[in-house]
Amino acid sequence: MVVPSWLSSMVNSCLKPFKSHDNVSDDEDNADPSTSTGNELLWRRDIQRHACGEFSFAACQANREMEDYSQVEIGSNALFVGVYDGHGGHDCSRFIKTRLFNNLIAAARNKETIDEDTLREAFATTENDFMLVVERGYQLQAKLPTVGSCCLVGVIWGRVLYIANLGDSRAIVGTLGRYRKITTEQLTTEHNCIREEIREELKALHPNDPDIVEVRRGAWRVKGIIQVSRTIGDAYLKIPGHLKPPLTEPVLSAEPTLNTRILTSDDKFLIFASDGLWEHLTNQQAAEIVHLNPRRGIARRLIKAAVQAAANRGRIEYTALQNLPRESRRVYHDDITVVVVFLDGPSRGNVEHLSLRAFEEEAGPSNFQSINDLM
Repeated sequence: MVVPSWLSSMVNSCLKPFKSHDNVSDDEDNADPSTSTGNELLWRRDIQRHACGEFSFAACQANREMEDYSQVEIGSNALFVGVYDGHGGHDCSRFIKTRLFNNLIAAARNKETIDEDTLREAFATTENDFMLVVERGYQLQAKLPTVGSCCLVGVIWGRVLYIANLGDSRAIVGTLGRYRKITTEQLTTEHNCIREEIREELKALHPNDPDIVEVRRGAWRVKGIIQVSRTIGDAYLKIPGHLKPPLTEPVLSAEPTLNTRILTSDDKFLIFASDGLWEHLTNQQAAEIVHLNPRRGIARRLIKAAVQAAANRGRIEYTALQNLPRESRRVYHDDITVVVVFLDGPSRGNVEHLSLRAFEEEAGPSNFQSINDLM
């Protein structure tokens, strides 16, 4: 088959490889807090203003290629947080980073608001966009049908929080309770087969498939292959022809679970993170770290706590684990992305509209400015 030059250019531009880094630095706590450390496996923005407070943002690489992609978009009285935990490679999560927020803005313009429906539409459009790339480009890149990503998005629009989630990334809220103790509430549903309710959901959706969930490699998996039941991408588990024996119907879904919350004065912060964090910290442990420590660098502090827990579990010194090359580090922990959003600041319309993306040092203007008149 002769592949048209325009198709080759399109696939390569959408899926150009992530530029990896070396030279790990141990001195994270004393590093220049402005953008990132000398540790090229760790990126962070220690503290940054948004319209209703501040946020802290960090990401740590463990895989040979960073498979977590993430972004924060700052607008007037609005904030967007996206955490995209890829699997099978970074192609899908990177694609989501370039498309999903812009798809949300397009849907918001059409509907003249942001709500659960605009989030659902943005997810569906992004899924369709990526499936089109797979359809047109898998002859060039044979792995494209097996690449996918979890997707967690939070949008603060005024004082309302909208959350959409596919997969097993997680968002929690820290609320100040009685006696000034911090309490937590999980705001997302995790679509992972380790949870009995997800296995029962899959069995109900596929009553004629006795093998829809199987234990393989010590864990429950969809068709014995993948633990998460909802993703963007993973065409081989959604479209007939990519799996043997061939599928008769999709076994994964791209329909997000949605949640809406009116934020109150008792809601002090939100934590959005990929499962690389939650594999090692409970909701309450993470919330107490945020509550009891300075804001500056708190996302990085959470990553450090997770890596320390991973080191303890693996019976290795923290500094020894930190100095491992990425392909060895993955034995102990996954890529980790964390965004902590503080909610106690006054509403300010003069905040700078910025688009921040992990491992990209240059912050640019956010597309939020194009829908200011909808607020």
